[in-house]
Amino acid sequence: MDPEENKTTVLEFILSSSSKSSLESTIFSFLSCPDSALFSNNFFFECLSPCDDNHYVKDQLIHRTLRRLLLLLESTKRCSRKQLTLHNSISWFLPPDLTIKVFSMLDTKSLMQVAACCTMFNKSAMEPLCYSHIDLTTAFAHADDGVVRTMIQRAGKELRSLKLGRPPHQNEYATVLLSAYCLAPLSPDMGFTGVRLRSLHLYSITWLNEMSLCTSLSACSNLFDLKIVEFNGSLELVLKSLARKCRLIEHLFLETSFGDDCVTTESTIDAFVTNCSNLTSLTLKDFYLNDQIARILVKGFRKLKYMNLSRTFGFDGSFLRSSCKNSLLETLILRDCSLKEREVLEFFNSLVAGNFRFIRYIDVSRKNGLICDGDTTSSEPNFPLEKLKKERPYFKLVAEFPTNVPREMSRYDYFFFASFDSCML
Repeated sequence: MDPEENKTTVLEFILSSSSKSSLESTIFSFLSCPDSALFSNNFFFECLSPCDDNHYVKDQLIHRTLRRLLLLLESTKRCSRKQLTLHNSISWFLPPDLTIKVFSMLDTKSLMQVAACCTMFNKSAMEPLCYSHIDLTTAFAHADDGVVRTMIQRAGKELRSLKLGRPPHQNEYATVLLSAYCLAPLSPDMGFTGVRLRSLHLYSITWLNEMSLCTSLSACSNLFDLKIVEFNGSLELVLKSLARKCRLIEHLFLETSFGDDCVTTESTIDAFVTNCSNLTSLTLKDFYLNDQIARILVKGFRKLKYMNLSRTFGFDGSFLRSSCKNSLLETLILRDCSLKEREVLEFFNSLVAGNFRFIRYIDVSRKNGLICDGDTTSSEPNFPLEKLKKERPYFKLVAEFPTNVPREMSRYDYFFFASFDSCML
């Protein structure tokens, strides 16, 4: 049978149904009209318009027709989506629970694209499990506070990890639309428990201070991975909040955007070390820490393997002389700190003597060289490299210092680099 004849037969069957309403009959009668000159060259309105050429009546008729056709168009689109959803549900080979499981493995950007495909996929993509791992770092230029809040609310108690903002070295000129208000749903006042949130990474979030961060941390008792870049708050309050609410923390990365010169008290450090004893990785950049506080951190965390105190000011390195034969520390980065040459040399001698038995990588580079007696600096410190190499063949030392001495007195033109790495980390 010809397809057009088949369509006509089906339409005639629908029109002959006794159960249809008068409105349905009118619509089906209209749809049964052939695509002819009836709808071209204004013939349609020429037939319907009054003969007296009343422009007001014509305008009203045109506007009324447009409204009715728009309603018919929207209704047709909804019907089309339902048909496509029915088709997808029949042809899609996975049951709903497995579909949700697959969608939960997608990154956030891909999940949004899937949700826009059809109604069936959209319904599956709205399940809380699909938002258990929210990562908008690749779409930071398009995600605002409202988008993040909606996603957090959709995830609810299923939220496991949250990564927001612009990571370093990613399109530095693009504007970040997120502020501290995007974390509002994490507050206990919003009904969020956060018991399953394990990882929180925030990059360049506007107005993120210690109060907004601590409010969010108070609801995340099982957090074990926290990373904040360009933090605008006090280290003291954050460590207090972690010691009280996040005692399972294992990885901590805090980098301030302006340089925090507030003194963190020893009592706060002691409480942090005592209550967060599972810490294995610690990074604190651009904060003020004296040698006593640094000593407490090194000796207090028995499981600590990675420590980065780059650009930290307030200590000269005397904490390195502490005897830590049983320390598990493997990586120590003290880049651009105010280290004294004498203290670093004593530290390396202690390494030769057997302290820090597990250490494999140390970075003591500084733009202006190590500090010597008085106001002078040294770009060519006399480290016991041969002894270290003999005692620890797997040890790597990085010491980059721009030269600041006259050319005839320097053995290197630009920097001194000392390293031996028979085994790379």
